Amino acid sequence: MTRSIDRDVKRFDQIVRGRIRKDLRKYVNHGEMLGRKGRETVSIPVPNIEIPHFQHGDKGSGGTGQGEGEVGQPIGKGQGDGDGSGQAGSEAGRHVREVEVSLDELAEMLGEELELPRIEPKGKDAVEAKKDKYSTISRTGPNSLRHFKRTYKAALKRQIASGNYDPQRPTIIPNREDERFRSWKTVNEPQANAAIIYMMDVSGSMTDDQKDIVRTESFWIDTWLQSQYRGIQRRYIVHDAVAHEVDEDTFYRVRESGGTRISSAYTKAAAVIERDFPVADWNIYCFQFSDGDNWGEDNRTCLSFLKEKLLSVSNLFCYGQVQSPYGSGDFIKELQKLLDQHDNLVLSEIPTKDAIYDSIKTFLGQGR
Repeated sequence: MTRSIDRDVKRFDQIVRGRIRKDLRKYVNHGEMLGRKGRETVSIPVPNIEIPHFQHGDKGSGGTGQGEGEVGQPIGKGQGDGDGSGQAGSEAGRHVREVEVSLDELAEMLGEELELPRIEPKGKDAVEAKKDKYSTISRTGPNSLRHFKRTYKAALKRQIASGNYDPQRPTIIPNREDERFRSWKTVNEPQANAAIIYMMDVSGSMTDDQKDIVRTESFWIDTWLQSQYRGIQRRYIVHDAVAHEVDEDTFYRVRESGGTRISSAYTKAAAVIERDFPVADWNIYCFQFSDGDNWGEDNRTCLSFLKEKLLSVSNLFCYGQVQSPYGSGDFIKELQKLLDQHDNLVLSEIPTKDAIYDSIKTFLGQGR
């Protein structure tokens, strides 16, 4: 039986999540929750929601049907004439509530609001993981795994068969022969695994504002892809004129001052894929972020490398160009030359944080 308070709590949770959905674009674009991310949940600041309720006045203060009254007489206590002549107030201001939302819920909200199609993994689930499943019954095992129902039934059958069962005094006493235990069996479980390769230009033309955009968009990309695959592996590559594989923390913090040679990042990404992610077994996603600045003679090398090494093995290759006051922004024009030939190449321009929401839809709306 469902208690009234349980129904109220469930309804309130639905109201809170409705508010999150309504303001999802704001949360996506401005990354308010990134500093509140846990292992399984995210803490989201939501303005305090007041549930409408009746408030009774003071006893004997008058009102409808009480005593004599004149036409037009206010009911209850007045609220002042609104001339603004009062003193400074002492009331509490607007409150903010921290709401715990699971990453799975966030992914569901993101998918519904952006109308993202479910991803169909390419090929077959070739990667297998061994998993123990408690799906059988054994006559031996530890007491912690004793199956009480099966043990009771075995004892009951034995006593009935031996004629020792008394319906008037139905006492069932299991012995060692009656004991049954839950047992496991190791099975091979297919995995649809995804590898995400993040690449970012960290040359002198990329500022902290551009890196914040990359960090926010990467969080939402991760959240969605994790909801589509059982296993996610990530690799991070930074580059100026030379590329390096780094950890996640370094990826968002490092800053260089050299020139830009994007082909160095492509070369490193191809090496990482060949080393760690056999193409037949993995769904590979590449996300590159840059301000579009590149050494002019390197553009032809980049296009050739993309066609031969990366686009042929990737579910998606997404290029996001952030706007920098120092970058030329020309590289996206070079990539546009490949759009007609490769439908797994997706381009997006991200001039400000307000464009993150639409950029995510552009990247993930392909359903690949």
